[in-house]
Parts: sequence; C-alpha cells; structure tokens
Amino acid sequence: MRSDMLLKLDTEQENANTWDIDTCSTVDILYKINEEDQKVAQIVKEQIPNIAKIVDAAYRSIQNGGRIIYVGAGTSGRLGILDASECPPTYGVSSELVQGMIAGGREAIFKAKEGAEDSKELGRADLIKRELKPDDMVIGLAASGRTPYVIGALEYANEIGAETGSVCCVNNGEISKYARYAVEAVTGPEVVTGSTRMKAGTAQKLVLNMISTSVMIRYGKVFHNYMVDVQPTNQKLELRANRIIQTLAEVDEEEAQRLFLQSDKEVKTAIVMGLGAVHKEQAKQALEKSHGHITRAVQFLKEET
Repeated sequence: MRSDMLLKLDTEQENANTWDIDTCSTVDILYKINEEDQKVAQIVKEQIPNIAKIVDAAYRSIQNGGRIIYVGAGTSGRLGILDASECPPTYGVSSELVQGMIAGGREAIFKAKEGAEDSKELGRADLIKRELKPDDMVIGLAASGRTPYVIGALEYANEIGAETGSVCCVNNGEISKYARYAVEAVTGPEVVTGSTRMKAGTAQKLVLNMISTSVMIRYGKVFHNYMVDVQPTNQKLELRANRIIQTLAEVDEEEAQRLFLQSDKEVKTAIVMGLGAVHKEQAKQALEKSHGHITRAVQFLKEET
C-alpha cells in the first residue's frame, strides 16, 4: 500500500481529543484513554447483525466437522490466538476446533515480526500447512483492513470453497472484499496516533469474544449461563464443577459430588443424571441424541418415560 493511502485509513488519523496528552497529568491521561475506550462498545453494537452472520456461518462449519481458523498479524493475530486458546479449557473442545494463525509463526506471538504481514503468499502457505478444507471457516483479522498476509489466506480459503469472514476497524476494508461475511467496527483515531492495539484492539477482542462465545452456546457448551463442559483439571476447577452441578441439577453438595464422580467427572453428564434421575449411560445416550444440548437431552428422557 502506498504511504498516502495508508495515511488515509481511519485508524491512522490524528485524534483531536488527545492532541495535548503529552502534557497531561497521569490522571488526565487515564481519563482521556477511558473516554475513547467508552466509544468502542457502541461501535461494536452497531455491527451485531454482521457479527451474527459470522457466528451462524462458523456454527455451520463446526456442525459439518470443520474448524474455525483466525488469521491475523501483530496485535490482531495475537488476539485471534488468545481467543482460540481459551476455547478448550472453557468449553472442553479440542484445540483443533478453534485455531489462531499469526504472520511470522509462533515466535511472532511474543516478539513482533512486522515484515511477515506483507506476504500474501505466506498467508496462503500457512493455511496449506494446516490442510484447510471446504468445511472449515477462515476469519481474517486486521485493524487496518489491508494486511496482505490475511488477504492471501482469505483468497486461498475462497479458492477451495471454505467459509470466510473478516473483522477490521476501517470503512471499506480491503479484507472485506475477500470475505463472505465482513465486520467493520470503525473505531476511528487512536489515543496515540496509529497505535491500533488500543481502541481497534479492544473492538476486535469484543468481537472475538462474541463470536466464540455465541458459537459455543449454539454448540451446546452452555446451559442457562453456565459453561457445562468445563474441564476439571485442577482442584479449583473441580470445586467449580461441583458448584455448577449443585446449581443446575438442583441438588446439595453431597449429591453433586456423587453425581460428579459417577459421571467420570463429566459435568454435563452429571447434570443430566441429576435432572433426569437416570444412570450415567442413559445420560450419555440422551446427550448424544441431543448433540450435547442439556435441555434437549432432558426433554428426550421425559418423552421416553
């Protein structure tokens, strides 16, 4: 991209509200940052119809046995990796189901490798290494909306027939042209000019939270507003699992512990055992029949009796 075009991007504009920030007291600096941050949630809210399209497409992909792969560079890439890495411990899914891919590879997560983002060919090659399939969904992330690495990845995804989405923070983002479903959360000038890890980063984090959380809710990983496929891999999480079972199966602590142990420490199975007054195998069969949704599983059990 030519330098004059880069300077016209929404994310690169000068912020009149923070022109004097270098002469402000610490408290005033913080107020200015906070005032700008408060604008972000409303900007994201305006994009909910477009975010919903990405969620629905991503859910269809995983229903068909595909994966969700976030692709980005720099801060955007790291945010994608963060969101993906939180899905297994929170929702009990495979680390393969939601993935993050960053220009420059693993090293770029911890140390900036800015030049890596300029290669469309690298974006394509990295998806080829991951054996991208038509059932997968690629979601490109770029605050500036024009990262070549992301464009290359989206181009390849389109070529093989995979679903594509994008999230950027500018109007008419270049990556939007390569995505079937595009989100443009235009956060405007940053507190520090061009520092897109700030408002643009916050907007992307909010959108990613919404995408992964909504997909997992639809995937049956949440009952009421509890994460019922949490993996109890330490004492803290076992205590949390016990509390979840108590609350959702409407039993006391002792009964919750019994259900937890008899279910082989599978929280969702324990809840269905409690709500349906059935043994482990019956609960597992009902969950399998309902594709992991507790409400449907309990309904199936009621219909059978």
